Amino acid sequence: MQSPEFSTRNLKSIKNSSVVHQRHLILYKKYQNNPASAWITDSSEVIGTNLQDPFRTSVSINDKMKVPFKIGVHNAVGGDNDFPNPGDLLCASLASCFESTIRMISNKLGIELIETKIRANAQVDVRGTLMIDKSIPVQFQSMHIEALIIAKNTNEKLLNTLIKGAKQSCIVYQTLKLGIPITLNSDFKINN
Repeated sequence: MQSPEFSTRNLKSIKNSSVVHQRHLILYKKYQNNPASAWITDSSEVIGTNLQDPFRTSVSINDKMKVPFKIGVHNAVGGDNDFPNPGDLLCASLASCFESTIRMISNKLGIELIETKIRANAQVDVRGTLMIDKSIPVQFQSMHIEALIIAKNTNEKLLNTLIKGAKQSCIVYQTLKLGIPITLNSDFKINN
């Protein structure tokens, strides 16, 4: 049985109190009136320094903020594994986009989140990139997401709607799944 907080009658009042819904209404109008304004560009930049070190670099994320991250090479391909590697950043992009999407959809649905834990991992056979076996593609062969969501004053049906909505709306998830299979396991805990 659905809790009274989430009846169809109360859905309108939940949406009206949602900060995400309020901001999205403004954006919907803006993008309908000017579709070109919906195009954005995210960015990262690597400016090679200390080029004598083949195993470490840094990447600056976002053109305005230029947040620096040290990057290392995985020991599976000869590096020291002393800093996050590009595959780690790929997983971080997937996990952070998926979790952010869950937060926004939860706000729109009136789901009170208590805790979220999203873990993304990617599997790759490095024999392809090392040119040991040319039949192995140089790419991640699969990715997986583990999602734990603890919420209160909700139900499993609404939480399943939340996960379905996150899968449909997460830009990184939708982009990556075009190239490689991504599996997802989700676990819910409801504290009432």
